[in-house]
Amino acid sequence: MAPEPQDLSSAMNEARVAIERGNYGRAVALLEPLCELHSPLNPPGDILRLLLATALMGQGQGERAAACCRSLQSCSDPQRRSQARDLLQVLEAPALRRPREWSLTLPRLDEAPPLEGIASARRSPPRRTVEALPPPPVGPTRSPLGFAAIVVLLLVGLLLSGLLSGCMRVETQLSFEGPGRVRLEHRLDPVAGTPLPFQKRWARALTSSKPPYTLEQKGPSSVLLSPLLTPRDAVSSLQQTLGLASELAGLPIPPPLLAWRETNLLIGVHQDIEVDLDLQALPSLPGLELRLRLSPLPRRAIRQAMPGSIQATGRPEAWIWPLQPGAVNTLVIRCWRWNPLGLGGLLILLGLLLVVQLQRLRVRLGMGLPELPA
Repeated sequence: MAPEPQDLSSAMNEARVAIERGNYGRAVALLEPLCELHSPLNPPGDILRLLLATALMGQGQGERAAACCRSLQSCSDPQRRSQARDLLQVLEAPALRRPREWSLTLPRLDEAPPLEGIASARRSPPRRTVEALPPPPVGPTRSPLGFAAIVVLLLVGLLLSGLLSGCMRVETQLSFEGPGRVRLEHRLDPVAGTPLPFQKRWARALTSSKPPYTLEQKGPSSVLLSPLLTPRDAVSSLQQTLGLASELAGLPIPPPLLAWRETNLLIGVHQDIEVDLDLQALPSLPGLELRLRLSPLPRRAIRQAMPGSIQATGRPEAWIWPLQPGAVNTLVIRCWRWNPLGLGGLLILLGLLLVVQLQRLRVRLGMGLPELPA
């Protein structure tokens, strides 16, 4: 018998809480019966299997977690398929070999010396030996470079875990609402299906910034929507957003170079946008995906996009520009946008000129000016 929707929702929430608290055994016990009742091709079976894969990873059962991810390759939701594929890449990543010097090896019992010899050695009187004092140190003391390198690597790992805390898809959308008006939208999708610490801190910082963003929580995803902005305010907001992400992660990402120029000719606006984003300090990690969505925008308006190429989204005049970590990303846009108010004023002016010319022609034909009826 299938569980009620309220029972299913409460069980999923309880499993998420158990995963956040590290109680993976409880989460597996809750999710496995539900996965048997629901198909992985449709919701909520896909979400249940993503949660189960996360709990199995916490228990160290990588093979079972990979099997859950493979069962979602034919899922109807493209977003769940992408999340399962990214999580499967993390599971199938090659494990690093641990150097032998990092492990402590205990001797075997059959190779240890007999206890009788140790007891007889303890009963014999100890011999007093005079040890020579070590010579005084000569020259300056050099710092242990190996230990310093290990500390630096650990700090970098902690900073990256604070930034990513796993695998995440970050998408920024620029919506051109009209001439001189832009709306920004940031979407953060965790691959594992559980909100991440960096995601929560970044959303809290943007909702308290100026201008403040509106937060919409759609399951584990966070959507941050800005009000209508002028091009100057949009450039400032994008620079502030990247600065907050760099500060929270502790990575020295330089501020982006954004040039936004608009020429208003009354009937339309000519837009010239150039974006230079330096992500060389951000390493390329499995499951990390950064994208910029542009809409509405004709394809011919995108003059240059490197190193990633522009991808179609299936919607007219909507495009995705994938950002490449570890490289300098450049985007150049030049387009013309008609102004409805300017076009309307021009049509009214042309209509008035046509009426005046018709009236002059009427007078020349001797018909005189129009009069009101008596």
